[in-house]
Amino acid sequence: MALLDDISCPDDLRELSDGQTEKLATEIRRFLIEHVSRTGGHLGPNLGVVELTLAIHRVFDSPNDPIIFDTGHQSYVHKILTGRAGDFDTLRREGGLSGYPSRSESPHDWVENSHASTSLSWAEGIAEGIRLRGEDRTVVAVIGDGALTGGMAWEALDSIAARQDLRLVIVVNDNGRSYYPTVGGLANRLSAIRTDPRYEETLDRIKQHVTDKPLGRQVYGLMHGVKTGVKDALIGQQGIFSDLGIKYLGPVDGHDLGAMERVLEMARRYRQPVIVHTITSKGKGYPAAERDEEDHFHTVGAMDPVTCEPLATDRGATWTSTFAETMTEIGEQREDVVAVTAAMLHPVGLAPFAERFGDRVLDVGIAEQHALTMAAGLSAAGMHPVVALYATFLNRAFDQLLMDVGMHHQGVTVVLDRAGLTGTDGASHNGMWDMSMCSLVPGLRLASPRDRGHLVGLLHEAVGIDDGPTVIRYSKDRMPDEIPVVADREGLDILQEGDPEGLLLVCHGQLCGETLEAARLLDGPAATVVSPHWDLPICDALLEAAASSRAVVSIEDGLVVGGLGSRLSQELRLRGVWTPVRELGIPQAYLPHASRSALLHRLGLDAEGIAASVRDLAGRIPVSAQAAQQA
Repeated sequence: MALLDDISCPDDLRELSDGQTEKLATEIRRFLIEHVSRTGGHLGPNLGVVELTLAIHRVFDSPNDPIIFDTGHQSYVHKILTGRAGDFDTLRREGGLSGYPSRSESPHDWVENSHASTSLSWAEGIAEGIRLRGEDRTVVAVIGDGALTGGMAWEALDSIAARQDLRLVIVVNDNGRSYYPTVGGLANRLSAIRTDPRYEETLDRIKQHVTDKPLGRQVYGLMHGVKTGVKDALIGQQGIFSDLGIKYLGPVDGHDLGAMERVLEMARRYRQPVIVHTITSKGKGYPAAERDEEDHFHTVGAMDPVTCEPLATDRGATWTSTFAETMTEIGEQREDVVAVTAAMLHPVGLAPFAERFGDRVLDVGIAEQHALTMAAGLSAAGMHPVVALYATFLNRAFDQLLMDVGMHHQGVTVVLDRAGLTGTDGASHNGMWDMSMCSLVPGLRLASPRDRGHLVGLLHEAVGIDDGPTVIRYSKDRMPDEIPVVADREGLDILQEGDPEGLLLVCHGQLCGETLEAARLLDGPAATVVSPHWDLPICDALLEAAASSRAVVSIEDGLVVGGLGSRLSQELRLRGVWTPVRELGIPQAYLPHASRSALLHRLGLDAEGIAASVRDLAGRIPVSAQAAQQA
């Protein structure tokens, strides 16, 4: 890797010849495959943007010219070119490189962009600030991997079109995919540009006639790079963007370095908003990724780079696979059940349902807001939609959950995968805010299943509730073994019987196992361990158990501020019950990336940490007179 070893900043790229830059692109692909196969991460998207990123850094002057990636998982090549190649063995590991742009890592990272469709709003704001300061700089936004299906991107485009004095270049990285093939009207229009046979046939005829003339290769190179006139004459698709009033260049072969540099240089000189439409292939240069029809190795765990076999051993059943199986069962029993996904059919486990009931699956693209309100409409029309999302992305649709689903009392089930601490993806992807938000929605029912049987039962119950929203959340961690229920008290499952006037441990979801282990570590009389069948609303049986206990500890894999423990404490106060309550959960902070187990230990949410908190609380609470006499 002679060339890559000498690249420490973008200035080094401009010293390379065209041939050397092509060789560097090959080295970068080998580097990505070698390193990401060891650490895990977003491999396919970055293999697809190698030439694109090289061209951007050769034409623009980062960090003076801000470069913003949307979504941020496309930024690995950018990290390599800005001096971080030597740290790639630490990618997504505690204390190491983030899997997304990170301001703390480099001045070349302007935005820690890890939720899709936000880059254009950031770019317009930064470009407007640069204009107001009278500075001679250009902002570059790279949007792709499905991010243009998000409504926020189009809000920004509408605003940008009215600001012709902004130095802003928008690079549309069109690979036809997010996790899965991109859907919707925009995707269809872009696909028409990519696949119209007249387009390439005409270019081939032009090449034959032009390249044998003096300066013919240079002329054809420019034509092939931009293609605007040919495209307009043949298929008239430029209107997709130019009708907004934004200058459009392309489509350009995003893997043709020379073409990319020429068109980006042209865009830079316009000194106004310009869209550069590039065509790329996700997983480019890695045959295994190119052949993978599911997601072109969008994200991979640690694996053998030759065989692509995962290095981790089989972790057994997962929450996602159990959801997938149960949804198919429900689909066979209930013709009114419809599945909704936001560009994540496979990751959330809806692919088996889609194979069996293709006409009852709706993929809306990266548009969670639309997904929730559309689901409200489906419910109003007599269907029962199940909207499956990653927990972190529910944040984007809270208003729709509150006003369109909740206020209209629509029977919509929201299933949240990757709830709680997710770890290596960092602050933005921890599913830690959903319970606090959901607790604000009147009439909403929320549950955190603790094992397979609990999840299956909850799903069947949820699709039968038609007077308001239901939310079921579960972890990305391994599904635990079945947890026996000692007794059921009207919605409150008793996992361990203890002194009814002693300590009460209230656990939710994935942390039930840790709580039971913590109870075994305690000294003295056994604590009672309970898990609500539904977390919200707080059931009367839990309030009664808490009222008779010496003290209560609530343990949840969610934000402690406004979480389930906080809600329990509030309900007790409203009843005039003053039992001490300690709430254990995730603090109100943006957590660094690390493994889930490391974060649980750091936050005191593993068995040892929970036991320590319980002992501390017990030591502060006086023993009741009856217990003192017994002692």
